[in-house]
Amino acid sequence: MARHRGTYKPERSEPYELSRGRLEGFLNCEACFWLDRVRGVKFPSIPGFLLNTNTDTLLKKDFDQFRGKGPHPVMAKAGLSHLRPFLHADIEKWESSLHFGSSPNHFNTIHEETNILFGGGLDDVWENLETGELHVVDYKSTAQMSMAPAPLDESFIAPPKDPNKKDYKAGYRRQMEMYQWILRRKGFSVSDTGYFLYVDGQHVNESGMIDSENPSQAWMRFKTAIIPYIGNEAWVEEALVRAKRTLEKEDCPLHSEECEHGKFIEQVRSELQIRP
Repeated sequence: MARHRGTYKPERSEPYELSRGRLEGFLNCEACFWLDRVRGVKFPSIPGFLLNTNTDTLLKKDFDQFRGKGPHPVMAKAGLSHLRPFLHADIEKWESSLHFGSSPNHFNTIHEETNILFGGGLDDVWENLETGELHVVDYKSTAQMSMAPAPLDESFIAPPKDPNKKDYKAGYRRQMEMYQWILRRKGFSVSDTGYFLYVDGQHVNESGMIDSENPSQAWMRFKTAIIPYIGNEAWVEEALVRAKRTLEKEDCPLHSEECEHGKFIEQVRSELQIRP
């Protein structure tokens, strides 16, 4: 089946594939989104965070052992014995972010108003045995380098109290809400409460990481925490409508004030005296 992905082509009738990450990019800077999706501009890439990817892989293995059976011990310890990892025939497809648009069995939904096929890759879904609802779960890896690490509770993912500080975790919360919206549109009963499962690499009071008995191996200790988050998906559909309008614009919008790419472009223009 023909697919409409990559650079947006207005003459195509197939639903345009837009990932969760691309919509997040639109929310951060409309100009960068337009340059990427409309003009095909490739922005400088950054190295992949392979340690984080590996913790995700290992966590999936942890929860797959209990899928459809009962709560994982970390869930029970957090007082969530009424939940269990959700067993579904398409769960592996739901996790495949790179192929989210491959079929209706992957994690996507068609937004009819914009003709956008919107999707991504889930980390996990937990099933509530009491209500029958599903809870979206996002794995997160971190390593707090402070000697007095912040507690891994709701405050860890909340907006900063200081309005002058950048809200680095806003994208985490929006991702949760996007995935709740998609899962509902796939016909499931979904709780507003999602969970961030954090593993936090430790260094305080750790003597090192190389195994003295087997120096060919090394170990890092992690603290675990399950942090609930109550999402509100009300903004998602309107964001898709605005993103579609941007895709159809002939001229590049303005960069957001905080956009690093926009600031770099302006500095280059200024140094070289290039007109916009």
